[in-house]
Amino acid sequence: MKCRSLSFALAVTFLFLPLAGFSQKTDDAGWSAAVFSVDATPPPGSPLAYDPLEGVDTPLSCRGLVLAGGGKPIVLCAIDWIGIGNDGQTVFKEAIAAAVGTEPNRVAVHVLHQHDAPRCDFSAEEILVAVDASGAGFNPEHARSVVASAAAAAGEALGRLRPVTHIGTGQAKVDRVASNRRILGPDGKVARTRYTATRDPELRALPAGTVDPILKLVGFYDGEEPLAVLTWFATHPQSYYRTKLASIDFPGIARNIRESESGVPHLHFNGAGGNVGAGKWNDGSPENRQVLADRMATAMREAWEAVETRPLAAGEVDWRVEPVHLPVADHLDEEALQAILSNRVAPPTDRFRAATRLAWLRRGEAGDTIPVGCLTLGNVRVLHLPGELFVEYQLAAQALRPDLFVAMAAYGDYAPGYIGTEVAYGRGGYETSARASNVAPGVERVLMGAIARLLDAEVPEE
Repeated sequence: MKCRSLSFALAVTFLFLPLAGFSQKTDDAGWSAAVFSVDATPPPGSPLAYDPLEGVDTPLSCRGLVLAGGGKPIVLCAIDWIGIGNDGQTVFKEAIAAAVGTEPNRVAVHVLHQHDAPRCDFSAEEILVAVDASGAGFNPEHARSVVASAAAAAGEALGRLRPVTHIGTGQAKVDRVASNRRILGPDGKVARTRYTATRDPELRALPAGTVDPILKLVGFYDGEEPLAVLTWFATHPQSYYRTKLASIDFPGIARNIRESESGVPHLHFNGAGGNVGAGKWNDGSPENRQVLADRMATAMREAWEAVETRPLAAGEVDWRVEPVHLPVADHLDEEALQAILSNRVAPPTDRFRAATRLAWLRRGEAGDTIPVGCLTLGNVRVLHLPGELFVEYQLAAQALRPDLFVAMAAYGDYAPGYIGTEVAYGRGGYETSARASNVAPGVERVLMGAIARLLDAEVPEE
């Protein structure tokens, strides 16, 4: 995608931006790592996902890991926001890439998807400026300041690199957190939705359904000293929201608990949890936030205690990208979206949503692609995917290569919205409705093909 905010991206960079490429592996030098973290909490009055910010419950952060070696650096970022889409992704990646001397396709930017947190979409903002609705969806000045801070911090991290001599892998079951949101009726259609806060005891009593209950962990070591810990778990992160207070919610609290307990920097990524939430175990009461956080922190601790370490050779590190063109949903119509944008009495959230969808529609018409990435660390594969991906993608990826330690970070480019499986689009329900998903059912074949190629597995038959 052509970035319409290039002037800003260039203004915050200070190193040469290399030419684009899709895969680079090195066998002649070791790899080093450093972490960075900057505050990502917007100022009062800024739009959160649904309400203007009035205060701060827990500060939001943008955290990253820089891996540098004989090849160009790789940067993984996890941000306590609800979503970063379209040119929001482009600006973040280009600024950070230039700061560390790498390529934008070697930078992965993901959100944890907390709901008392902001969005970011510079493509939508440009569309909104044209209809005098700047700032309808997020605070663009603050977002740009976070990009600048993150880029500067990533560049500064190059001066603190430590050798990565070993990696460690561990996993543990997360007890009573994840449950499937889509409750099917006898006809195979979605009969009810079990949202992340479910007060109906009958809905909570139903089985958890299809989930991935396993939290995965990778540690980076210099000798016996841990340098950083990365974790992945697939679930919507809400306990309750619309408080008008910025919050990292229960996954962020769990991450911070473990970082405090261990003294090791932690980055947490939301896996393919588009159709998964805590609804079976969560009635939305405020005290339940800490209960869920403690359960997740317990799994993080157990995964850490179960870690098995092994040496990491330079040639065992690789970053590959598969560019994919995701089919745009048929319900997206430019004329209808323009009508919403031009309606000055429409709610700001509606105009912002129309702007993000119009930007996504135009990307589809232009044949734009989204990078699907894969980090290799010996026998570890970490897949990086867009959207609110259904958990079936994560389970299918692991089934393709049961001989490997496969983790998945979703919630990259937020523009596609929910990404269901092909069969899910015929079952109804919120997640695959025109309100929620901006892609067509054929998206499954596209993404599963890319996943299989990145895992060097047999491509599923269409």
